[in-house]
Amino acid sequence: MSAILSIRNLGKSYGSGARVLDDVSLDIEAGEIFALLGPNGAGKTTLISIVCGIVNPGEGHVLVGGHDIVRDYRAARALIGLVPQELTTDAFETVWATVSFSRGLFGKPANPAHIETVLRQLSLWDKRDAKIMTLSGGMKRRVLIAKALSHEPRVLFLDEPTAGVDVQLRQEMWQVVRGLRESGVTVILTTHYIEEAEEMADRVGVIRGGRLVLVEEKAALMRKLGRKELRLILQEPIPAVPPALGAYDLALSKEGTELTYVYNMKAERPGITSLLEDLSAAGLRLRDVTTRESSLEDIFVGLVGERA
Repeated sequence: MSAILSIRNLGKSYGSGARVLDDVSLDIEAGEIFALLGPNGAGKTTLISIVCGIVNPGEGHVLVGGHDIVRDYRAARALIGLVPQELTTDAFETVWATVSFSRGLFGKPANPAHIETVLRQLSLWDKRDAKIMTLSGGMKRRVLIAKALSHEPRVLFLDEPTAGVDVQLRQEMWQVVRGLRESGVTVILTTHYIEEAEEMADRVGVIRGGRLVLVEEKAALMRKLGRKELRLILQEPIPAVPPALGAYDLALSKEGTELTYVYNMKAERPGITSLLEDLSAAGLRLRDVTTRESSLEDIFVGLVGERA
């Protein structure tokens, strides 16, 4: 695959001197779903706004499909669709009219067949003649996606696409995003919902304080940074962890019936065999053993700390 979006040494400061982005470099491959994770104020929306031409870059440069976003603005912007956080649509327009109008804004000739395809893809065809004001919040968000796809972009930015929506609608939106990728659209989403990135993304980037601190394939990230918990359920409760087991840094439950051992999944010798042998030597008998792998949320919290 080749990079459809290439960001190099991007930086941005505002008049107050606040550094919003600091030396961000990133390549997005054509046809992937990339999730940009970070707490509020980390720089996610600023990064998207620069790429989409809404905010001027301070330093660095950005190429979209080989077009520089400053020197060749029109060609670069024509390749991009943006779905903002806010539900900004003309309440009195119909779905068909507002989506068709968005296509015209990019100088594209009328193409009713394409508009129909987009509306059907987003389950909006039956609502094509409905006024925006009559739609539910979820349908309005779908209309925003339809508007962003009206001019046939190759890259779609979704800025917090499921913020403030219920769980069912969030899952429906995930299905929409997967369908877009299957149709050949590269999808880049910002989110602070960890499960969103874990469910959909091919790769994950973590931004903190305006700096991109990590970019990794999701599966590889969880292998490299993930941890595993071994839960040892005892046949009989104990008052404290025996001194002979002190080297394992075991956590004992309040009831005294469960020991938890945390180890790194990438470790060649996690020490489980020796732990089980030492448990037996200490006279502890097990009723059950379970394991739990760390989630992307565990990893994210470890990387960015508390609201960093």
